Amino acid sequence: MASKAKRSVYKHGDLADLEAKLQAVRECAPILVVTDGVFSMEGSVADLPGIVVLCKKYGAVSVVDDSHGTGVMGESGRGTIEHFGLTGEIDIITGTLGKALGGAAGGFVAGSHALVDMLIQRSRPQLFSNALPATVACSALAAIDFLDAHPERVAALRENVTYFRDGLERIGLKPLPGPSAIVPIIVGETAFAIAMSDKLLKRGVFVTGFGFPVVPEGAARIRTQLCATLTREEMDSALDAFAAVAKEAGLVPA
Repeated sequence: MASKAKRSVYKHGDLADLEAKLQAVRECAPILVVTDGVFSMEGSVADLPGIVVLCKKYGAVSVVDDSHGTGVMGESGRGTIEHFGLTGEIDIITGTLGKALGGAAGGFVAGSHALVDMLIQRSRPQLFSNALPATVACSALAAIDFLDAHPERVAALRENVTYFRDGLERIGLKPLPGPSAIVPIIVGETAFAIAMSDKLLKRGVFVTGFGFPVVPEGAARIRTQLCATLTREEMDSALDAFAAVAKEAGLVPA
């Protein structure tokens, strides 16, 4: 870490291990607990309610990177924090403008006025980087305004995720569980995942195959991501392609 802070990594999703790590450093100050809101390779979400409880118990600062939750999770798209009803309970939120908020570039840190002022004055990435182009900043602001005015887009996204997940399961595939718009399907080896993504692309479906070292060996996956504007016809076409390729690959019965 740029600050040269001591770092301790707790086991994924294991709050008992997190608490053990917090107990071991309880005499240190400050303590930051950093987590993703939505885990990008699984589509699952962090146990933020449990993390908040532990942060309060041990006087730690909670930090959530909600890059994959902003604009997607929660009733109005305000992210994983809203999804859990924890608005105002997380100390620091980081996110990106490169996904749901326009897909351009840049990111943000949200927190107290004191934190933001300190980052403006002391953060090296802030001090020694060019500012965002005005076009990027304005497009992100417009995306936020649009999201505020159209919460039905978030509801439509949730409906599409449910529809597509159900369709994959009807085919015989087993997507990893999770409430986000990321729907991964474990297929095994890296070469297999890449070959499947190539075959799907030839059928008009653009998905990404991920393998080691991005994910554990033997757990390569096809990662699909849904959006609110997909029609049922488009999703049915994608499901037909998945069914055909999965049968060719022997993932489901022919």
